[in-house]
Amino acid sequence: ATPIPRTLQMSLLGVRDLSLIGSPPRNRRPVKTFIAKYDDLVVKEAITREMQRAGQVYLVHNRVRTIHELAARVQQLVPGARIAVAHGQMPGKELEEIMVRFVRKEIDVLICTTIIESGLDIPNANTIIINRADRMGLAAIYQLRGRVGRSDEQAYSYLLVPSLDHLPKDARRRLRALMEYNELGGGFKLAMSDLQIRGGGNILGESQSGNIAAVGYDLYLDLLQRTVEDLKRRQGREETTEAPVIDPEVTLNLPAFLPESFIPDPDQRYIAYRRLAAVTDDEDLADLRAEFLDRYGALPAEAEHLFGVMEIKNLLRPLRIDKLEQSPAGFVFSFAGGTPRDPDRVLGYLHQRPAAVRLTPDGRLIVKDQAQGPEEVFSALKNILRAIG
Repeated sequence: ATPIPRTLQMSLLGVRDLSLIGSPPRNRRPVKTFIAKYDDLVVKEAITREMQRAGQVYLVHNRVRTIHELAARVQQLVPGARIAVAHGQMPGKELEEIMVRFVRKEIDVLICTTIIESGLDIPNANTIIINRADRMGLAAIYQLRGRVGRSDEQAYSYLLVPSLDHLPKDARRRLRALMEYNELGGGFKLAMSDLQIRGGGNILGESQSGNIAAVGYDLYLDLLQRTVEDLKRRQGREETTEAPVIDPEVTLNLPAFLPESFIPDPDQRYIAYRRLAAVTDDEDLADLRAEFLDRYGALPAEAEHLFGVMEIKNLLRPLRIDKLEQSPAGFVFSFAGGTPRDPDRVLGYLHQRPAAVRLTPDGRLIVKDQAQGPEEVFSALKNILRAIG
């Protein structure tokens, strides 16, 4: 199931639990999705093709006032099709009879409103045409698309809009997300896009108590996450004496960022930075790099440097080095309190390079190094950290 943005955000913050099923049913295929300008020929072709393989079609038109006009139009386009109309304003008994006939394959094309978006499992219906998809929310279209492809037959979804060139910005982003996350199990990624587009509810609206603007949205989420973790510890988890996790500050003499030419969309670039900042494991960092390569193409030098910086951060964190600076003469490592470093390892490193290494009383390790260029810098840093780690 695809969670709504507010529920998903609460799960990501730890307020609610989240479980994810990543394996689709056996023999299930992804629904092939197409976005097109409304055209009678598109509708006719989609219906005819499905009928030729003895399948059934949903045609979603979410306007009761004009739904019968559309039904008459479709009947003219495909004279041989058995057509019926279903919407929520019909008497319950009549609606039930139509749905029973559709299940019995007595109807080829069901022209309906979004009343069908949940609860239906009809394996023989494998084409859905959604009219005015630009007016519908991302989650609604996702649920509607889920009404087809319920068997091992290839299913098709047609999202029809009045114009491909003049779509509103949010509608364009919704439809783009549906095309990008078309694979089986893509509902969670789709929900993340929905959260990005719609936001996490009215947390910044008029009904929100308190002044979030005074601390900023990111800091508010950080405080909320800390509070949730604190409550979890109090509810039965053993109190830990470990020092809090640090986020090392790294300052190197090389450009490390995601260029606009690499990820043009500002929102996507922001999400990419957030995802990078959350990675604390080399394996996850490698997976994220592979995803960026697959999605955006070859990484420019600045992006490669940024991944290199994140790799160095992962080496600094367990040593509790909260700051790394590069000067013209070399590198300065500043240790935070409670570092688990072995003093003998550090002293041994000092003895190996007495002219190049110095340890100050305030916990700073100064290493003279004339590394030039990104490859030399990252290689030198890794050698130093492995030597003292």
